[in-house]
Amino acid sequence: MAVVITGLGTTNPLGATVATTWEAALAGRSGVRTLDNDWGERYELPVTFAGQLVVRPEEVLTRPEMKRMDPSAQYAIIAAREAWADAGSPEVDPVRLGSVVSSGIGGVWTLLSAWDTVKERGASRVLPLTVPMLMPNSPTAYVSLEFTARAGAHAPVSACASGSEAIGLAFEMIESGRADVVLAGGTEAAIHPLPLAAFAAMQALSKRNADPAAASRPYDTGRDGFVMGEGAGVLVLESEEHAKARGARIYAYLSGVGLASDANHIASPSADGQMRAMRAALERAGVATTDVVHVNAHATSTPAGDMVEAQGIRDVLGAAADTAVVSATKSMTGHLLGGAGALESVFTVLALNNRVAPPTINVTDPEPGLQIDLVRDVPRELPSGQVAAINNAFGFGGHDVALVFTSA
Repeated sequence: MAVVITGLGTTNPLGATVATTWEAALAGRSGVRTLDNDWGERYELPVTFAGQLVVRPEEVLTRPEMKRMDPSAQYAIIAAREAWADAGSPEVDPVRLGSVVSSGIGGVWTLLSAWDTVKERGASRVLPLTVPMLMPNSPTAYVSLEFTARAGAHAPVSACASGSEAIGLAFEMIESGRADVVLAGGTEAAIHPLPLAAFAAMQALSKRNADPAAASRPYDTGRDGFVMGEGAGVLVLESEEHAKARGARIYAYLSGVGLASDANHIASPSADGQMRAMRAALERAGVATTDVVHVNAHATSTPAGDMVEAQGIRDVLGAAADTAVVSATKSMTGHLLGGAGALESVFTVLALNNRVAPPTINVTDPEPGLQIDLVRDVPRELPSGQVAAINNAFGFGGHDVALVFTSA
């Protein structure tokens, strides 16, 4: 059963909607800036910048919604509402509607705030909704409640691959006949002193405090780590039959999903797992490497990870890597962790739909021997006709996910 994309939604460091995000991405803007707080001084944090939301959720949601949801769920609801409206608010039997929205970390703000309350004010002052707010499945639960999705509400947790794995599970729900429509994606709200301190302690974050907008530099020799980002991306996936029956606009097809695991190292990537995921997605999609014109790479801007993935793309695509252009959009958004694969799926779908690949910024000195055609600084046109694009997402723990989208 063919699976199509009929709706897109997001809130992230580049924009509060899909339209504003896409405009900013094509313009090559950075959503990374110095934090507007005193965390660096108060907690002696070595990193004082991140990719924060352009529009805060309190400007969009009601006070009761803000009080009962962790920020991770707030972001998911904002993105899901836009995606649903973009899909035309489809009429669908609730038992044929699913929700798969993941987070890599979950309600870290709620968890740590509740612990502070216990320490400072006692157990009796902890909010009754603390557990429903902090649990990692909270975003998908709230999305399912919002849209009365009864075919299933799932939240695969696979670190930075969570959003893409969620989209893959939604694909399986439709292909297996369990659902006609699924809201799927990822969300993360982890710009908090503890995650910043922890990622910095493992030497994973860039420390380019003096020039935050230039800190995320995938494939550049001067890269020194990733940049924390936050936000959500949600897609409406639908069976082709259901979408065409209601006259829906189709952005693209999700034609193949590939999943693999490294079983190699908790935090160090493996080219083997990444390549197996890409090959599996292409095989399942029935797509030849010569049909692939675009790759939205995981490309976090870490010294080790970028070149491993670049070599994997070259090995999987072979000679076709000479004509498949690669974008590393984390250079503009930072790394949304569990939300990254979902936002980058939005970018990949838009690239196919609009026949243009967004740029990679901040690459002033590319790695010697880089064997991919990296889109730098300005967008690149994509060819017409039936073509395909790959979106990669890889996570700590050795989680590897590749999604293959094809043009409508």
